[in-house]
Amino acid sequence: MPMRIIEGLDRITFDSQVMGGKPCIRGMRVTVGMIVRSIGAGISAERMLEAYPYLEKEDIQQALEFAARCFDEEQEFDYPECKYSLGSIEI
Repeated sequence: MPMRIIEGLDRITFDSQVMGGKPCIRGMRVTVGMIVRSIGAGISAERMLEAYPYLEKEDIQQALEFAARCFDEEQEFDYPECKYSLGSIEI
């Protein structure tokens, strides 16, 4: 299955050959869940960018936007990818 991208979130990719098809950043082995868990644990975006120099600020922003869309109560977003876990929270 080829890599897929969600409209408006061009940095979030899905590839069955990378991290088991979980939502990742630009085809890398960095998952949306890793970014969201890190932010939730109190790690700042600036610190993440220092620790992972291949990440960009927009990568973090889009990861948070993707997670927000998965939890959006006002809009219907049909993302099968939201079935993946962002840590202890099942989405």
